[in-house]
Amino acid sequence: MHLAKSALIAATALAFAGSTAVSAQTSTQSAAPAAAEQTAEPNITGVWEIWPDPFAGEENTFLELPVPGGGPKLREPYATEWKALRDERDAMLRAGTPKVDPSTQCLPEGMPMIMGAIFPIEILQTPGQVTVLAEFLTQTRRIYLDKPMPPIEELNPNFYGYSVGHWEGDTLVVTTKGVKEDTEFFEIPHSVNMTITERIRLTGPDLLEDEITIDDPERLLEPYTFTYGYRRNPDYVIQEYFCEAVDPLLKFNEDGTVEMRTGDDIQ
Repeated sequence: MHLAKSALIAATALAFAGSTAVSAQTSTQSAAPAAAEQTAEPNITGVWEIWPDPFAGEENTFLELPVPGGGPKLREPYATEWKALRDERDAMLRAGTPKVDPSTQCLPEGMPMIMGAIFPIEILQTPGQVTVLAEFLTQTRRIYLDKPMPPIEELNPNFYGYSVGHWEGDTLVVTTKGVKEDTEFFEIPHSVNMTITERIRLTGPDLLEDEITIDDPERLLEPYTFTYGYRRNPDYVIQEYFCEAVDPLLKFNEDGTVEMRTGDDIQ
């Protein structure tokens, strides 16, 4: 009897323990989705267009986007030189003889100009990476998530630099370095040590903003911050856009100006 009673007590204890374990496991499993929902990253995948649209209602005309935030506070002599460049460009635009720029010469926009979304951009959010595809010139930018930033001396300077990012709650924080010095953003001069920080977040179901801060003590008196806004367009399909030897829309003149082609120019 003593042995049987002990066995019964042991069996009961094991059954209770097993029941507790199953209960705890069930509780953990039921709590897991709630925890996952709380830490889920926002979905920024989609086709995005700059918003508000600065080109609304305008077709086949030259429009110069305003320099974001009124422009940076540059050190001298860069401030004086940059103002002269912008004054010349604005005067030529008003005269109807806009000046050639890297985009009209089929050069990639680079960073941060690609985020200006002159044409739509597509953002692909995948494990370990966010990819930005610009329709204009069929550009590609890659943001590597949760990766360390290599030392600046190990980076090969290029149009888009090297971008790493991580999520801080609902905000994708991205750091970019290694943008080569001749990559132009409204002709603002920058050094090879320039750092671009972005804070990308949804501001509505189909609204996105990218707060961009440029740090470059060699050229800037203080960090330069501005924000681009976008609206998601689920109906638009990104098109292929490559420059051709003869641009179908633009005509380049020997004096360094550019103009729109007319019907007589198109064969």
